[in-house]
Amino acid sequence: MSHNTFGHMFRFTTWGESHGPSIGCVIDGTPPRIPLSEEDIQIWLDKRRPGRNNVTSSRKELDKVKILSGVLEEDGKKLTTGTPISLIVHNEDLKSKDYEEIKDKFRPGHADYTYLSKYKIRDISGGGRQSARETAMRVAAGAIARKILPEVSIKGALVQLGESRIDRNNWDWDNIDKNPFWSPDESVVNEWNKKIASLIKVGDSCGAVIEITAKNVPVGLGAPIYGKLDADLAGAIISINAVKGVEIGNGFEAASILGSENADEMRMKGKQTEFLSNNSGGILGGISSGQDIVVRFAVKPTSSIKKKKKTINKSNENTEIQTKGRHDPCVGIRAVPVGEAMVACVLADHFLRNRAQNSDIG
Repeated sequence: MSHNTFGHMFRFTTWGESHGPSIGCVIDGTPPRIPLSEEDIQIWLDKRRPGRNNVTSSRKELDKVKILSGVLEEDGKKLTTGTPISLIVHNEDLKSKDYEEIKDKFRPGHADYTYLSKYKIRDISGGGRQSARETAMRVAAGAIARKILPEVSIKGALVQLGESRIDRNNWDWDNIDKNPFWSPDESVVNEWNKKIASLIKVGDSCGAVIEITAKNVPVGLGAPIYGKLDADLAGAIISINAVKGVEIGNGFEAASILGSENADEMRMKGKQTEFLSNNSGGILGGISSGQDIVVRFAVKPTSSIKKKKKTINKSNENTEIQTKGRHDPCVGIRAVPVGEAMVACVLADHFLRNRAQNSDIG
């Protein structure tokens, strides 16, 4: 597997397997003298880690991060040195035996079949690199990316669980941190709790839609033609495990409305440009417009479920499979902080690229 590195000027490489001794990442391109401690990273890892509530995986991982390199203490402050930052998180709650019964079978909807077909070897313990466990290190990298753009606010919300959508008239950013679903609409939380409980009871799963908003993004990020900001955001988001669709701003809705409705009209407010709408999602021609960047993505239902499904085994024989173990009834819930992290990494990367090309800007 040769593609474990993401980014250009700000880039990170993740390593480790779901049921291996540790996972980690190396972040390169971070400017020097940025304040950075393990606590700055831990607050974001805590948002993603499993075992925090009864609506996600019961796997108990503290996800305690340790900085191994790239940070130096000076006058009581921990500062980045500009050299590669190496991070490690030890895996603690391993139950590899849960996968013993299915080691020769392929989970429908999972990457078991394609990984084995391509690499002729497969890590059966938790899926190895296929596992969403890898995303913990994306969140760690995202924590450092946020430090590069401290004025930019990046916040995610779950806007759909299965078929149930939030009421956007009830949107309250403060509500997101008050429930396990990251829902901005308090009125759906009880319904969603019942939905998850029913899925756990029958051994099934559901998908979700997440919306990420980045505020205070400067004008000018993005490098047309083949480094457009929206293209890189879409690539970053679709690289997250289980993500099957991405849209920016109006997205697919733009195909069903008129140009007169979709265009974001403009006015001058004093010396500032003002947009009267944000159908573009904050990106025009692949370049940030200064408006809020809005990205939505769809996460498929968790593939590892307890319901029996038809499949084949390594000997190309028809069989059935029933996955045991501790899996999220909706993996999309914990994808919220992962989506935030990937948006942060793309914005940090483009900020540094823009600064390198336009030294008088940013």
